[in-house]
Amino acid sequence: MANGGKANSPNIMIILNDDMGFSDIGCYGGEIETPNLDRLAANGLRYSQFYNTARCSPSRASLLTGLHPHQTGVGILTYNNGPEGYAGNLNKSCVTVAEVLKAKNYKTYLSGKWHVSSNLTEPTDSWPLQRGFDYFFGTIIGAGSFYHPNTLTRGNDNIEHEAENDPAFFYTDAISDQAVAYVHQHKRDNPETPFFQYVAYTAPHWPLHAHDEDIAKYKGKFDAGWDTLRERRLQKLVDDGIIHPNWKLTDRDSTQPPWTEAENREWTLRCMEVYAAQIDRMDQGIGRILAALEATGQLDNTLIIFLSDNGACAEDIPDGVTARELVDQLMIAKAKTRAGKPVRFGNDPKLMPGGEDTYQSYGTAWANLSNSPFRLYKHWIHEGGIATPFIVHWPHGIQEKGGLRHNPSQLTDIMATIVDVTGAAYPKEYNGNPILPCEGESLVPSFAAAYGGRGPLFWEHEGNAAVRTGKWKLVRKYPGPWELYDMEADRTEMHDIAGQHPERVRAMSEQYAAWAKRCGVIPREKILELMKAEGGTAFWEEERQPT
Repeated sequence: MANGGKANSPNIMIILNDDMGFSDIGCYGGEIETPNLDRLAANGLRYSQFYNTARCSPSRASLLTGLHPHQTGVGILTYNNGPEGYAGNLNKSCVTVAEVLKAKNYKTYLSGKWHVSSNLTEPTDSWPLQRGFDYFFGTIIGAGSFYHPNTLTRGNDNIEHEAENDPAFFYTDAISDQAVAYVHQHKRDNPETPFFQYVAYTAPHWPLHAHDEDIAKYKGKFDAGWDTLRERRLQKLVDDGIIHPNWKLTDRDSTQPPWTEAENREWTLRCMEVYAAQIDRMDQGIGRILAALEATGQLDNTLIIFLSDNGACAEDIPDGVTARELVDQLMIAKAKTRAGKPVRFGNDPKLMPGGEDTYQSYGTAWANLSNSPFRLYKHWIHEGGIATPFIVHWPHGIQEKGGLRHNPSQLTDIMATIVDVTGAAYPKEYNGNPILPCEGESLVPSFAAAYGGRGPLFWEHEGNAAVRTGKWKLVRKYPGPWELYDMEADRTEMHDIAGQHPERVRAMSEQYAAWAKRCGVIPREKILELMKAEGGTAFWEEERQPT
């Protein structure tokens, strides 16, 4: 792309949400009302095979740096889960998009979730202002109450008291409102300078917190149940051209009953209604951000990217974790509401979710719906864990409206794309530290037309692993064997053909091993050894064995 003035240096806005499935939003087949995201899709591009890395912190690290997460120091989460490289801090071998664009005279803003620093209370060199952002409002931790979040921060200063003293505070709204304020602030203070804004929502990550009026919109919306709705979503995805008609719907998760046998029906439906309301509220906020961009004349030359950090989450609020651990050690909850009522933790069907005094999740069966038509979830590298909606909107740079792109791509490509469209320089050295080369490939060729030239894609998370080369995907659900799928014939991964292609399995597994060694992936067995020596595993590290 050409260098030069403002016209050739577009504003960049990345909107990331949390724990949302592939087919939840309207323009990807879902029942949830997302008119503002649908508008971006109708006037931009939707990608059907864009991939994240299956987990919160690693995805954020990869998105921000253009590297694979292990290279950045964020191999699992931001708690210290093992040896050096997995301690949950952005290291000095990487640069963030904000650091790259500041060198191009961009002003940089972050509203929302950070989750790539292990120190949650004291500013370090892995906090936002220390990694290229001029302004930051949000949370350092990865999850928590939407009414009174832990680690709420402005700049480097804790501001939890602002939520505590404001009865109307709701984190999704606060993220949106701050993003809107940044848009107006930038136009007022830096009218000749481009901006980079990262808007990182926590919705719809548990806990299930939402406004009554938003929940009410979804009364009856999911009454047909997960079996029927999975079929309807697949048909809509096929009708819209996102899913090939030859790809079959995966079986219902075998741990879950048919909808006709579901228990606690009123509570079960309420869980999905609140989850939908969380996404709805986020979309309302995105609408206000778009209105601010329009009002300030900045929409047409702003490259907007929307995606989710991993697939839908099937994890319940764990029974074996005490409130004290959630509140004091993990810092992802408050023990009491702002009015002093005790918060009740866990998926109790006698307690309807949504209010500040609840802390619940929506469960495996609804997550299975959210990831339709794929199988598995957040944490795994099968399609249900890594496939995300991906919307790109940029009127000055993309002529086609409502286009679809089917070329496989992944998070590392976002840095490469931003460098391409802005004319920024990705450095070999930063602040005296050598910087690893960007691992991604620019998506700019796909802005004009479909193309298919992407090199191999790689993933690893907690031993779950994959490599994709062209139509072939080799994937492993740790500690199981490698599986092989033809993604042109069977993207829903219904037919493992590893036994028919032993040489391909061997070659691709060797390709994966070389990547893993180069990128600092520590074998899962070694991680488990170290964790055992330190006294066991935390709930997010328990070995999961779903179907």
